[in-house]
Amino acid sequence: MITANIASTRSAMCRTALLALGCAFSLALISSSTLKAADTAALQPMAAADKAPSLPLSATFTKVTGAEKGPYVLNLKNDSKDTVTVTAKVLLAVAFHADSKARNIPEHAINAGQVWSIADLVVDDRVVVTAKGFAPLELTVPKS
Repeated sequence: MITANIASTRSAMCRTALLALGCAFSLALISSSTLKAADTAALQPMAAADKAPSLPLSATFTKVTGAEKGPYVLNLKNDSKDTVTVTAKVLLAVAFHADSKARNIPEHAINAGQVWSIADLVVDDRVVVTAKGFAPLELTVPKS
């Protein structure tokens, strides 16, 4: 008699445990599929009308020698009819362990038709130029 009670109790506990595990897995799958649906909705590309216009700047890299700061200088020319106020961040290709891996360049106004230069660049440095209302301009110093 006692063995029958133990066996039925053990069987009921196993069924309850399996039911609880099944519920936990189904909840995990439901929340996982919900998160995937939310991620794909968030990753949809923006419509062309929603994109910010590109910065009206033309960029050229020049290699300098001698006493000038270098070895590379980025020249940004304002091609628009209005003054553009930009900030820049140089993501350094080579950095010392104790130093920052980026160099922030303060806000600068580039008048129409004028050129602004960013010096002290090396090969593979990345320069990110930003301005309000425009898409960021990302440039990499070429290998000559």
